[in-house]
Amino acid sequence: MSAHPNHFAPLARLLHWLMALMVIAMLFIGAGMVASVSERHEWLIHLHKPLGIAILLLVIVRLFVRFSTRQPPLPADLPGWQVLAAKASHLLLYALMLILPLLGWAMISAAGDPVMLGSAWQLPAILPANAQVFAVLRKAHGLLAYLLFLTVLLHLAAALFHGWVRRDGVLQSMLRGKG
Repeated sequence: MSAHPNHFAPLARLLHWLMALMVIAMLFIGAGMVASVSERHEWLIHLHKPLGIAILLLVIVRLFVRFSTRQPPLPADLPGWQVLAAKASHLLLYALMLILPLLGWAMISAAGDPVMLGSAWQLPAILPANAQVFAVLRKAHGLLAYLLFLTVLLHLAAALFHGWVRRDGVLQSMLRGKG
């Protein structure tokens, strides 16, 4: 058995693709929320909150899986700046997937509104109601959401570069398992 696998563990791949769908959906739902004042706005909010908490919980699981399983190595001939960019972008993705849901939860708490996960389950407030804090957190949440969107696009571009240009197995390591 080699020291490093050629592919990510099945659970890591499942979490990656499930969270990719969730994060992309969340970004579009968030964009729809800020662009709408119609009755659709309330419906989108009711999707956004539980999806954010689900992402928060899954990223914690994902981090556990990442640190408890071996990862395929990056190609040995990858330039140093690309290795650094890969590691930094993954760190940024994980940080944003942790920070944005917590920031959203804090923002809603500061607004004095409940964070409802369905009709009966309410999360506790993590901050007292404060309009000024709400305004700062709302701005930060929006800016970090744009940063997440940009980072996801760069991650996708890098994956396609590895899959279509370099053809070095990096993309394949997340697409398929052994076999």
